[in-house]
Amino acid sequence: MQEKRFELGIYTFAELTADPETGRTVTPRERLRQLLEEIELADRVGLDVFGVGEHHRPDFAVSSPAVVLAAGAERTKRIRLTSAVSVLGSDDPIRVFQDFATLDLLSGGRAEIMAGRGSFVESFPLFGHDLRDYDGLFAEKLDLLLAVRDQERVTWSGELRAPLDDRGVYPRPLQEPLPVWIAVGGTPESAVRAGALGLPLALGIIGGLPERFAPFAELHRRAAREAGHEPPALSINSHGFLADTAEEAVEISYGPFATMMDRIGRERGWPPMTRQSFDAARSRRGANFVGSPEDVVERSSSSTRSSATSASSSSSRWDRFRTIASCTRSSSSGPRSHRECARKSLAAPQAWSGLTRSGALPPERSERHGSPARASRAARSRRPRRRSGRGRPRARPCAGSPSSGTCWSPG
Repeated sequence: MQEKRFELGIYTFAELTADPETGRTVTPRERLRQLLEEIELADRVGLDVFGVGEHHRPDFAVSSPAVVLAAGAERTKRIRLTSAVSVLGSDDPIRVFQDFATLDLLSGGRAEIMAGRGSFVESFPLFGHDLRDYDGLFAEKLDLLLAVRDQERVTWSGELRAPLDDRGVYPRPLQEPLPVWIAVGGTPESAVRAGALGLPLALGIIGGLPERFAPFAELHRRAAREAGHEPPALSINSHGFLADTAEEAVEISYGPFATMMDRIGRERGWPPMTRQSFDAARSRRGANFVGSPEDVVERSSSSTRSSATSASSSSSRWDRFRTIASCTRSSSSGPRSHRECARKSLAAPQAWSGLTRSGALPPERSERHGSPARASRAARSRRPRRRSGRGRPRARPCAGSPSSGTCWSPG
């Protein structure tokens, strides 16, 4: 029987939020330099995965996660590197695969793709797409992405992209297959689709009651079994903030978080964030992980329900997680070295977004890649080749989701 392994990581949208006290916002260049130091530190303290989001607007610094992650690959040794998410509907799946195959080669087999729709829609007109095709674009492009992942030469046709006739796609990644996760927000059909394809599921729990997402995990597992796949891995993704005490975490994080949410809310018609709604979101039944490391250990253990991990057995990992959270500064803090912070462990903590992942993973390391073998690598899809995106479940856009980045829209 395979060991169930529990993983911890951080993702970021590389936000450019102004300091609520000084009003200063760092430049994109400063933020990207900070981001590379954060990736390096996450690797050194023992986290399992680091994710970077994709946005095409002035309040986020990263529009091409693969480029940033490739720079991070040269500074790291073991941490896995993933998009969070790649907005597949507005991108070209051939190029997405090539970019992450290149990252996989540079990193020695540590790349992953987290494919989603995204909440913001700026990228669709930017790249010449009609928003009326929002659903169809994702379905077709996911189909093509999986086709080029599974075969070196591809014949494919759809309705919204030019066909391929026995074309080779290069370079090929080190991992076979290159891991692809499906990011899901609030549509059951999307969880079913991921399971039916044998793909791991990234659940974005960024609002409401976490327990209402439990049926999504069951739908995902059931669809995988019915399609003849081993149950794929599952990740839980939530916003969070760590400090030495819960009181300190709230005091520091509320202002910047409310500033970001209110800015997005003005675009989407949400009411301003209140302290009451912030406190509800960080409560035991809320979606956000805000508090001391001990608070977050308890919350993560109950949320994941991993049979292989308890709060006590994960404490050592969360101590390391506390280090990265405490040394990841606000984007308005200026050019202080993360390495100095890690040595002294004295820097003020900052808001982070975290993910926990569990799945049936073998305890040994992959001999070929020198990295932990993963359920997403072992549970390969044995589906018949599809030539178009037709016939896939359709889902509604994840509009109005209270996220400071991608909303983990249904895959």
